[in-house]
Amino acid sequence: MLRTSAVRVLGERDRESVYALLDADPVGNVFVSSRLRASGLHSSRLGAELWGYVERGALTALCYSGANLVPVNAGPVAIRHFSEQARGQGRRCSSIVGPVEAVSDLWARLAPSWGPARAIRERQPVLEISEPPHVEPDPLVRRTRMSEFGLVLPACVAMFTEEVGVPPDSGDGGSMYRARVEELVRTGRSFARIEDGRVVFKAEIGAVTPHACQIQGVWVHPELRGRGYSVSGMAAVVRYALTEIAPRVTLYVNDFNAPARAAYGSVGFHEVGAVRSVLF
Repeated sequence: MLRTSAVRVLGERDRESVYALLDADPVGNVFVSSRLRASGLHSSRLGAELWGYVERGALTALCYSGANLVPVNAGPVAIRHFSEQARGQGRRCSSIVGPVEAVSDLWARLAPSWGPARAIRERQPVLEISEPPHVEPDPLVRRTRMSEFGLVLPACVAMFTEEVGVPPDSGDGGSMYRARVEELVRTGRSFARIEDGRVVFKAEIGAVTPHACQIQGVWVHPELRGRGYSVSGMAAVVRYALTEIAPRVTLYVNDFNAPARAAYGSVGFHEVGAVRSVLF
């Protein structure tokens, strides 16, 4: 049971109102929208709950509660209600991710009972591109094949560990992460440049909706960094994405990662917002 009548678990009957909220910001909400479009709104299929904040009879804010806790269009009052629900359930997520103000407020309310966080990424710029890349794409970057899964998975694990600070197999031995990487390869959303049995550059398109898609997992082999592989590689992934997947391509990056931000700028990405991440 939800602890406040202003918040309820949403389901398929709320589809129209939910997508109206999500589609008002298709880039900022691409992750949640992608999950719902892939699995539907029913909690048993989604593997998460979608909470709705109702104000004067209208659905005005959402909060995705799964492996990530993600507020959507949530102002201070909605955040207060969402924090009460989250605190009552106890922490079930590995991160809180969303707009800077909303996550700051949410974490301030949850920290006394959920803290401490393992890490907080204070500001991660959200970048977007909707036009052809400004640089020549790397012709050797292509979709990866299932026969190359044994090469791609270690590169993905290395990227995740470097980015998040813990390996993705620290909980369940890596079975869920392995399944997710396999799904991305199988569905043609994993891209790489592979030479002599080594992944030189790789990236995936994780979230996809009819309006936007999100690149994740950008990685260059440590021995080959500083040679421009990330710029031309990202240009190749962007070209694939715009041509075959969605009209807008987005990602977010740590604000302190100057080399990555410079590379994305060279490709043609521009900043459209920012998120904050609280990692456990």
